Amino acid sequence: MSKLHFTTKHANEATVQRNWYVVDGTNQTVGRMSSKIAAILRGKNKAYYTPHVDCGDYVIVINADKVVFTGTKIDYKEYHNFSGYPGGQKIEIAKDLLRRRPEVVVERAVKGMLPKNRLGRKMYKKLFVYAGDKHSHIAQQPKELKF
Repeated sequence: MSKLHFTTKHANEATVQRNWYVVDGTNQTVGRMSSKIAAILRGKNKAYYTPHVDCGDYVIVINADKVVFTGTKIDYKEYHNFSGYPGGQKIEIAKDLLRRRPEVVVERAVKGMLPKNRLGRKMYKKLFVYAGDKHSHIAQQPKELKF
């Protein structure tokens, strides 16, 4: 091959190497933490990042019940759910959702930062969120990720 012609290397399922990371959510801001997690799930931290291939890593979030919101978002941020039926809209404040189901706060924040297509849904399945400090992925030997 001539040295004047170069080809771009694209990642594919055979060449992607996936790692496992664990993130501690204690005193982490929800939005800032979620944007970094979303970038890792997409694979943007790798040199061979390819937009049309899922080349991201697995992420485990522990202590999701200890995440924080800045400003007055804890009192005023609303999470909307709609069943599709008339009168089926439910609105919940961030404080109540964080007390009732703290994993959902982090999951919804990260899911909103991923692509809205089948590739994004595949990336989202590599996220595991736990309210406490215990997780069931010890066998994967996850590395600790600091922000």
